Amino acid sequence: MTNFKALNVKKYPKAGKVVTPDTEYWKKLSVPTLVKEFGAIDFVDFNPIEPHYFAVTCSVRVQIYNPITKLVVKNLSRFQETAYGGTFRRDGRLLVAGDEQGLVKLFDTSTKNVLRLFKGHKAPVHRVNFTADLLHIASFSDDKTVKLWDITSEKSLHTFSDHYDYVRAGAVNPVSANIIVSGGYDSKIKVYDSRTQQPTLNIDHGCPVESLLFLPTGGIFLSAGGTEVRVWDIFAGCRLLAKLSQHHKTVTCLRLGSNGKRILSGGLDRHIKIYDVASYETVHTLDFSNSILSLGVAPNDQTVVAGMVDGLISIQNMESCQEKERQQQRQRKHVFNKFAERADLSVDHQIVIEKQPALSNYDRFLRRYEYGNCLTCVLPPAVSKFHPEITVSVMQELIHRKGLHRALAGRSQDSLSSIMYFINRHIGEQRFMRVLIDVATILLDVYEDKLCEFTGQLVRNFMQLSETLKRETALTYNLLELQGSLELLMAASDVSTNNDEMVHFIKEGNNPTNIKQSAMAQQGSILMV
Repeated sequence: MTNFKALNVKKYPKAGKVVTPDTEYWKKLSVPTLVKEFGAIDFVDFNPIEPHYFAVTCSVRVQIYNPITKLVVKNLSRFQETAYGGTFRRDGRLLVAGDEQGLVKLFDTSTKNVLRLFKGHKAPVHRVNFTADLLHIASFSDDKTVKLWDITSEKSLHTFSDHYDYVRAGAVNPVSANIIVSGGYDSKIKVYDSRTQQPTLNIDHGCPVESLLFLPTGGIFLSAGGTEVRVWDIFAGCRLLAKLSQHHKTVTCLRLGSNGKRILSGGLDRHIKIYDVASYETVHTLDFSNSILSLGVAPNDQTVVAGMVDGLISIQNMESCQEKERQQQRQRKHVFNKFAERADLSVDHQIVIEKQPALSNYDRFLRRYEYGNCLTCVLPPAVSKFHPEITVSVMQELIHRKGLHRALAGRSQDSLSSIMYFINRHIGEQRFMRVLIDVATILLDVYEDKLCEFTGQLVRNFMQLSETLKRETALTYNLLELQGSLELLMAASDVSTNNDEMVHFIKEGNNPTNIKQSAMAQQGSILMV
């Protein structure tokens, strides 16, 4: 008995994602190294000074990691209760953090000693920041207040109490030491000037504010809350510039990347979205295993750290071209060594027994000429949704065998609805269009006398097919019109740049009136009387 030749599924080109410079750049991030901590990761911040260690605030401590070795180099554990928002100063010498008791603690990163202890808040302090002059600290607390502290005297200079709910987000202007922005769970954003006692600007984000971020110029800041990131122009009275709605769950953190040219936002939907600062368009997406609570980016994007709700820290280093070449060389050397070991074995001869690959379900039905069952087995979502090329290849084979009429006949309305759903979904794709048009034509031929008996979803599927074909026809006409216009423009361009070949005659001199009649023309001339 001859072996049955399995169906050759056509390899269609995938529509795939557009490869952009940003895609290639962020693909250089290494495979994540995961570190487990106790409790959710509240905050991640990088030291601006090399070697760019990063501080992870979690549970009752702030741990400082080496981004290369992924090991803890220092442990700041002077907290009796949960610590929050450990942030480096711009010179990297000091670190400030809040805690559950309402205290703000200032640490010397070299000795791990507590240099200052600021008391005054009556509820947990979730975010703290150094001002641009490096001499003051702004703290944002659940007691609905924002305080400005003097590092030298350890005293509170200003207290702003204009929120009506927890203040969980805050930022200081990177240019002006007097401008502070706070965001609360009352959905309000307050802009304070430390030279006055009242908020200079008051805006509504529309959702509880989780994070705030200033751009390096200091004139624009971003607020994250709900599923949106909003961009505000502080010089224009906090005019709304853009809304970024790329997340489908709460956005929890914001960071700058690529030295201020990119914005990164992390959310509970397990994604980090990367935006272009110039256009606020999404240029790339990073996926993670769990919801993201905190995010840190080293200068020049050397390291990207994400803190998750389950206590995992994801550490990714940017791979350089030299590192990739070394890895490829190690892989080639490993393969060569394996080949050399095998070559040392003395083998007289080798018998290779080729095993016939197991036939798939649709091949078995094709072999038995059961065309109806063959079509049915490629309609479930596991095949038609994730591998539509298999379904189309089976339909094309049935057309070649003149068996599609038989495969479509006698089906229930649910089965026909599945076929119509597949046709409507993929008939607009150029790679499947020809085959699916033939399938739709045959389907209408088989059931032309029973169309009036169909009800429910199947009728809606037929109506949708009609609308889809109308749209595709209109699109085709528009593209043909565009093609004609482009051809006219190209022809006009050729005429304007090239000399017309029709003007090349036999000439004498440069004067066209001196053209003489050729001998051939003289012989064929007719004398008119």
